[in-house]
Amino acid sequence: MESKAPDSLLLLGPAELRGLLDLDAAIATQRRAFLGLSEGTAQLAARVLLPGEQGSVVFSYTARTGPAGSPVVKLGSVVPENPGRGLPSVSAAIMALDALTGRPAAFIDGETVTTLRTVAASMLAAQTLSGSPSRIAVLGSGRQGRGHVRALAQLFGTSRLTVCSRSDATLEDFTAQVTDDTGTRVLSCRSPEAAVDGADLVITCTTSTEPVVQRAWLAPGSTLISIGSFAPGHCEVGGDIVTGSRIVVDDVATATAQAGPIVKALAKNEISGRALHSLGDVLAGKVPARLREDDLVYYNSVGLGVQDAAFVDEALQRARAGGIGRAIDW
Repeated sequence: MESKAPDSLLLLGPAELRGLLDLDAAIATQRRAFLGLSEGTAQLAARVLLPGEQGSVVFSYTARTGPAGSPVVKLGSVVPENPGRGLPSVSAAIMALDALTGRPAAFIDGETVTTLRTVAASMLAAQTLSGSPSRIAVLGSGRQGRGHVRALAQLFGTSRLTVCSRSDATLEDFTAQVTDDTGTRVLSCRSPEAAVDGADLVITCTTSTEPVVQRAWLAPGSTLISIGSFAPGHCEVGGDIVTGSRIVVDDVATATAQAGPIVKALAKNEISGRALHSLGDVLAGKVPARLREDDLVYYNSVGLGVQDAAFVDEALQRARAGGIGRAIDW
């Protein structure tokens, strides 16, 4: 009787993940994820959030791109105090199961996946909601902020790209490096108001519990993308933006329960659930991004497990085809 070969578990770390998908391929995975949600083929469990001390949050996602896709589970945390310890604020690990057997198939660095798929999703949202912006501002210069700046410089090659941080001592060195690498002029700025002045596209990449941008600072017809309002207590934007914008979210059900600014506005009856539109429905042409040219579009991303699943599906295919990663007996 032929013996069965032992199961193996593929390990993918940051270095392997960064080389597997270029920006265009990563954006394509996110397009599939959001269209799958709009079409009803993607499977997305309710996200679990457990608040901790000093604004920290533990999160868990479970999803797959469809009934035949690999189930993906991510467990992670957001700890705002970590940068002061010399550690990233977001940490996570992903387990992917085999689509057929349900056995563990891969263990993946979730922090890198989170950064890459979040940046890619923001670029998809920017292309969809903002078109071809010429002046862009990014508020926040942590891992996500810097990832967004590099992707924006690569994707849009704008006439002005400003990144703002009030406390980052290395910000000017970073912006100079991105300018050299991409040929796009990237400026550093200490004032959020000055950074967003005249911008077509503003992206907030902070973990703030208080608004970092005001409606009066934003130009008519501009687009605001918020990736830091991912939990009820995190509010990068205030009610003046929520009530004065065309609102697009990554998932309506998730946003109504967990996107801080939207949760607050709903609780105060400042908006109704009918004011929220999903990015997938905009991509599918079911709803327009804007009703008028001068509409301010506010996109709130909390992050979804199906985004991880779509990215991981593609990454695993490429890793297996290229013999990338380390397999261990399981």
